[in-house]
Amino acid sequence: MAEDNSINEHDPLTPPDDRVAVEGVVKWFDPVKGFGFVVSKEGGSDILLHVNVLRNFGQSSIADGTQVELLVQKTERGVQAVEIVAIHPTEPAAPSGLPDMAGLDEKALRDAPLEPARVKWFDKAKGFGFANVFGKSDDVFVHIEILRLSGLSDLQPGEALALRVIQGKRGHMAGEVQAWETVLHSTEADDS
Repeated sequence: MAEDNSINEHDPLTPPDDRVAVEGVVKWFDPVKGFGFVVSKEGGSDILLHVNVLRNFGQSSIADGTQVELLVQKTERGVQAVEIVAIHPTEPAAPSGLPDMAGLDEKALRDAPLEPARVKWFDKAKGFGFANVFGKSDDVFVHIEILRLSGLSDLQPGEALALRVIQGKRGHMAGEVQAWETVLHSTEADDS
């Protein structure tokens, strides 16, 4: 029997031709429900963002209002995101509600290195949690307002992150949080 070497148009490794690049803003995302919607900058119908697409990018949540670049596809059920190309968190700035961030030199925060870390625990209801930077024993305090500024809305234990760690009034704290995949994608872009 002859081997069929033709490309199967339903093969998941063959990218479909009907994917379209879209820039937009997260309208809302609910990690408990497992989906949310993005509004395209070009207008049109809302774009479904499923949690699996987000997880393929290395995140378990995304904050409302976050700017994203997506590949989308029209389906029988409407327009759906099939891949996240980039997530653009807002520029880090000291949130007014955090006393530990008051008076912080923003240049010092920007100059702090991004360090690889894992979430130890995070309680969205309490609004904070802790992470550990690889190779260091100290816990790093992570506040929900810092997450929101970084385009995230929740963290899961064991989730990989990149943190800019600063010395707060009560110890080490995250001044900026990025999803590990975001850092990997920006590093790959810088190398090319």
